[in-house]
Amino acid sequence: MKRRVRAFSVAAAVAAVVLGACAAPAPQGDDAQEKVFFFLPNTTTTRFVERDEPLFTDFLELFAPEATVTVRNAEGDPARQQSQVESAIAEGASVLVLISTDARFSGGALTAAAEADVPVVLYDHDAVGGPADVQVIFDPLEVGRRQGSRAADLIAAMPGDGVKIARVGGNLGEYGTRQFLLGQDEFLQPLADSGKIRVVCETAIDDWDPAEGQAFAEECLARENNDIALFVTMNDDLGGGIVAALAGRGLAGRIPVTGGQDANLAALQLIAQETLDNTIFKNLSDQAKVAAQLTTSILHGDGIPEEIVNGTIDNQYMAVPTVFLPVQNITKDNLDVVVNSGFYTWQQICAPDPASAVCGDHS
Repeated sequence: MKRRVRAFSVAAAVAAVVLGACAAPAPQGDDAQEKVFFFLPNTTTTRFVERDEPLFTDFLELFAPEATVTVRNAEGDPARQQSQVESAIAEGASVLVLISTDARFSGGALTAAAEADVPVVLYDHDAVGGPADVQVIFDPLEVGRRQGSRAADLIAAMPGDGVKIARVGGNLGEYGTRQFLLGQDEFLQPLADSGKIRVVCETAIDDWDPAEGQAFAEECLARENNDIALFVTMNDDLGGGIVAALAGRGLAGRIPVTGGQDANLAALQLIAQETLDNTIFKNLSDQAKVAAQLTTSILHGDGIPEEIVNGTIDNQYMAVPTVFLPVQNITKDNLDVVVNSGFYTWQQICAPDPASAVCGDHS
């Protein structure tokens, strides 16, 4: 898929839209019972249930108090998600906010919404094969680049050539996953071409299931007699699964695991214990706020504010107007970025091991 992006100030654009939406009058009379449905893809990627759902619900209540929010989770089943979308339409949905379970199988849901004239806001995951009004996503290519750059830095410190690495990716049906891979490969492919690294184990995990990631890591370690120099993954939950596999062999903290993203609490705790190397911090509050503001703008009849859109994603049906949000790499050396953002406290991050070298100064 192709994309186009132009530079803009996220903070300024979000602030402008927030102020505008807050100033807009809420619908009256028959319009006072707007129904918004928020569709979650699964429970295996923990951020969606633990963080995105409450954040989005709270922001929408703030900006569109006249609306109700119904949350439905497809539990990793694309057919179930399409049925949920169709049910929401039958129940009189005003706006659908969709995190697709698998983009490859989301065209039916998009088509059903279009035929019923129900607007669709795509949240984080793409959805292909049908119309959508707008998408809100953290720049996935930049996520992959930061993951790849970090991995390359770790590899550069490893002696010799033929450094054995394992790669554990996510669901290839998603636009984001493919962009993560492209971004990582900008740094890792030259190392493979030069002979510096050798990829000895590689897979893509459907539905980002950490249990499957752990099982794959265990199989890889067994096959290679624990002779792996580095695991490169794509999100925190998969990273946690790999760390669990290493812990089962007494290797946690001895073989680095890099390539996390989402900055969930469990991952931050592993970073503080120095068993997970990094995560990509994505300010989920910003994403939920933008999605809620876009939903509010649609509910109030104002459409999609052009000033907040900074690119497009080709979803094989149309160029979907997209808001790309920025990201930041987090290691043990800058965990304070997450703390200072108000997401978690040092007490929470350091709870499993307050005496660790990272947590010693914050206990």
